[in-house]
Amino acid sequence: MYLQIEASEMLGLIHLKIMGFGLDIAKARELHKDKIRIARKSKLEELDIEFNRALETSADTTSIVSKKQALRDAPAATNIANASNASELKATWDTSILGASPYGGS
Repeated sequence: MYLQIEASEMLGLIHLKIMGFGLDIAKARELHKDKIRIARKSKLEELDIEFNRALETSADTTSIVSKKQALRDAPAATNIANASNASELKATWDTSILGASPYGGS
């Protein structure tokens, strides 16, 4: 019996398609969350510096705290869990808090 195996890149993972089986959406969700965690790391570090500077000058830290919480909550967004395919998953990238999507224009 001959199986045709096609390797394709999906969400940064080399995903094997064997006999018509497609994307493992559960694995893709976890990879997507990992990309979010990577993207937010430097943003949280920048906000930590901004927070400390605000404390030193007795400035209001409310907006900084809100931004940090939004970054912490990003991997748990319900739209990630509800995504049923790669396109929907890619669309869950929140550019307003995470910056440019790692998936390009698609």
